[in-house]
Amino acid sequence: MAKRTAEGEPIIIKKYANRRLYNTDTSSYITLDDLAKMVRENVDFQVLDAKSGDDITHTILTQIIVEEESHGTQMLPVSFLRDLISMYGNSMQSMMPSYLEASMANFRKNREQLQSAFAKGIEGNPLAKMAEANIKMMQNAAEAFIPVTRKGADAAKKEADDELAQMREQMAAMQKKLDELSK
Repeated sequence: MAKRTAEGEPIIIKKYANRRLYNTDTSSYITLDDLAKMVRENVDFQVLDAKSGDDITHTILTQIIVEEESHGTQMLPVSFLRDLISMYGNSMQSMMPSYLEASMANFRKNREQLQSAFAKGIEGNPLAKMAEANIKMMQNAAEAFIPVTRKGADAAKKEADDELAQMREQMAAMQKKLDELSK
């Protein structure tokens, strides 16, 4: 489906009285799960009440949290929820949004640093270096016992390089899975 939203502009989602959500960018109806996926993919959107034009993004995002908490593994501890509720009407209420935003920004920064350190650790992974050394050793041993032509040696080197590339791909896939698990 063709996108109609200008680059950098949030996608407009309209919520109708029948509780249906309409993505104006793709001209299709979507669900709260679709919106949750868009959030996870860092897609910027704004939810508007179709009748009044009011911005109801906050309400919809809160509804997504409630749905996630009721269907999956609960992420928000009861003590946190109690503390949060107790802040409503409290003199600290006005400070909470900026405090929570700063806390989440700090959490994201720390997570990115941890992921970066982990990725660098994989590059210097002794197991990967051992596997690379083993492949070279086996290749040298094979060449010593089996006479090969220059063309055969090039093919063997290409095969070893392909195996090394496959191992690197597998390690990258493992890193991706670890990254997904940390989300």
